[in-house]
Amino acid sequence: MTELRRRGGGGDPDSTENISDKEADGDDRLAFPGEGEGEMEGDSKAETPDMPPSTDNTPQCLNKALEGLSSRWKNWWIRGILSMTMITGFFLIIYLGPIMLIFVVMGVQIKCFHEIITIGYRVYHSYDLPWFRTLSWYFLICVNYFFYGETVADYFGALVQREEPLQFLVRYHRFISFALYLAGFCMFVLSLVKKHYRLQFYMFAWTHVTLLIVVTQSHLVIQNLFEGMIWFIVPISIVICNDIMAYLFGFFFGRTPLIKLSPKKTWEGFIGGFFATVVFSFFFAYLLSQYQYFVCPVEYNSETNRFAVECEPSHLFMMQEYTLPAVVQNAVRWKTVNLYPFQIHSIALSTFASLIGPFGGFFASGFKRAFKIKDFADTIPGHGGIMDRFDCQYLMATFVHVYIASFIRGPNPSKVLQQLLVLQPEQQLSIFNTLRNHLRERGMLPPAVEEAQ
Repeated sequence: MTELRRRGGGGDPDSTENISDKEADGDDRLAFPGEGEGEMEGDSKAETPDMPPSTDNTPQCLNKALEGLSSRWKNWWIRGILSMTMITGFFLIIYLGPIMLIFVVMGVQIKCFHEIITIGYRVYHSYDLPWFRTLSWYFLICVNYFFYGETVADYFGALVQREEPLQFLVRYHRFISFALYLAGFCMFVLSLVKKHYRLQFYMFAWTHVTLLIVVTQSHLVIQNLFEGMIWFIVPISIVICNDIMAYLFGFFFGRTPLIKLSPKKTWEGFIGGFFATVVFSFFFAYLLSQYQYFVCPVEYNSETNRFAVECEPSHLFMMQEYTLPAVVQNAVRWKTVNLYPFQIHSIALSTFASLIGPFGGFFASGFKRAFKIKDFADTIPGHGGIMDRFDCQYLMATFVHVYIASFIRGPNPSKVLQQLLVLQPEQQLSIFNTLRNHLRERGMLPPAVEEAQ
């Protein structure tokens, strides 16, 4: 009994500190209903901190014009009018050129990041975490510095060669980027408050996942743009088309629910959107493949200090004759058909956009349900926030980047040349001699050229 008393009452010499740590941890747990008792009851009974209700910012003139309609049809008209307005603005931005598109992508990225970070901030606003918002934006700047620096090194080699400060920044770019990130990491560690350890690490992870979802994939959008504006315009357009057509088919014919995360999504809208998107992408690809402005890689011209989109189109954008399968020949009475190879690739892109792309929207729906919010923000009447419109676009951008790297892109001579130009003269001469000997062995250098050498 004495031994038992000693064990019960004596405890660990550090028991006071342990208790205080547990109390602090217990206080921190209060921020996350769903742990402890809520966990045992299941997620369905866990209470999520309420977000402030979204406000209706539909223009007053539009509300007045549609006031006689039911809420269903009113929402239909608002979404339709705003969708057409955004599509018109999109084509206007395309007309303004690649630089404007890059700035638009950057602006969309910042707004999406702001919407997601704001949700985290508002849900746990009562804790008033030190430096949370400051560090979130600091990490955004660091990650953008890294990615845009990589873009400058890859696509602006001629400009870098002319400007000595840029040469220094490009040469040590990754070290500078890492040093900037380390500074933010140290600031986060210094900001830790004992009472809120767990919550602060949750928010640290929240920021980094947001950076992964938004910034990394917006960088891939820009990478796709430099491969040719057609690789930027077609994927974005087919996602928009799928969104619109799935909505229309679901609105008029939808009867069968598709997924619980999005109760308004129906199988009729999903299937109708698929076929409409494939047809649209096939003909839209045909239209754009005819113009150099859309098919040529975007390159920086050091002589004019402007982006150039002039080139000899690759085989993807040259009309070719294809023999149809025997079954199709019997059905349509054609033996061959003339197509741009890119049209065939557009079918793969539209299939992904229609069958897999919507899962980006389902993911976003699950996220919003977890925090009991209807939309990420109320920026666009009838549509929600910018992130509500780009939830599928980011997934599509990643697929297009992987698709180009896997099936389209070969060695890029201009990039190889840019890398050669930054080498030391001795290294350049060594590569020249190696290449010359290789060409002689293959018989590709005429004798006259050899004698001249």
